[in-house]
Amino acid sequence: MTAPEDEAAAARRRDRRLAMARAFADNVPHNHALGIVIEAMGDATARFRLPYAAKLVGNPETGVLHGGAITALLDACAGAAVFAALPQLQPIATLDLRIDYLRPAEPGRDVWAEATCHHTSKNVAFVRALAFHADGEAPIATAAGTFMIATKLGTVAPRGGGA
Repeated sequence: MTAPEDEAAAARRRDRRLAMARAFADNVPHNHALGIVIEAMGDATARFRLPYAAKLVGNPETGVLHGGAITALLDACAGAAVFAALPQLQPIATLDLRIDYLRPAEPGRDVWAEATCHHTSKNVAFVRALAFHADGEAPIATAAGTFMIATKLGTVAPRGGGA
């Protein structure tokens, strides 16, 4: 059994890791430009919201949000879930993000995203995400992504044999 002080130390480390992940995700300029809001962060999970805004509309006749804004929301949320899954803050990059659009977002309504990092290896993290309206009844899009986890500097062997 774990001693109470070990549990407290683990909880402090988890809270610190989540605070760092939140701070990083919250300071991405593109997230600010779109108006993305971090609603929740947990162990290997994130929940973001994209407030409806006229500047993000893709079709002025219908008022439907542009798919690129929803893609950015899913990518940001998935990346935050990776940060929340890592034992320490490390650079990451999206390697692949597959999005299946199931239906258009409804005009005038915020879009939410939830992401879970379900597996990490030494260099790659695997994430699933969902975009939806607050009622959650009919998803707007699903996503599956892979993210590169950077290794420490100096650990990659040089290519080729010469200078």
